[in-house]
Amino acid sequence: MSATPPDPAIGEEAHFRSLEALYRSAPINGQYQSELAIVAPGRSKIRFQVGEASFHAAGAAHGTIYFKMLDDAAFYAANSLISDRFLLTTAFNLHFTKPMRGGEARAEGRWISGRRRVLIAEARILDAEGDECARGTGTFLRSHIALSGLAGYRSP
Repeated sequence: MSATPPDPAIGEEAHFRSLEALYRSAPINGQYQSELAIVAPGRSKIRFQVGEASFHAAGAAHGTIYFKMLDDAAFYAANSLISDRFLLTTAFNLHFTKPMRGGEARAEGRWISGRRRVLIAEARILDAEGDECARGTGTFLRSHIALSGLAGYRSP
């Protein structure tokens, strides 16, 4: 299998908007104030709010929000290159570089390599001041789940 270019009848922009709709449709994302944008093939951005509800006992963001946003940003960067199948995260390596306090942050995802069965992408989180708080690299496997069969994958 190789990368599947978007169906000409659908187009690249429609694929990107459908992935954004898929992100919004995931029940887990109702727990976060976040918004995904696929900005180019192999690139994504997620703007999100870090609030006290995501803090650990020492008053900074818990690692779960770092993982969630980094994994999602890398995943959607990779899945922007594949228009027929949903990808699955098989591994993710995370490095914390700075505690996140409250406020707006963004996760930026970028595809690195692979277009057949396995894709590799990376992501980083920047806080409101533009400082890097974390980075990670993920490995994503092409699944047997058709994107077109997912209720959330649709043009807005």
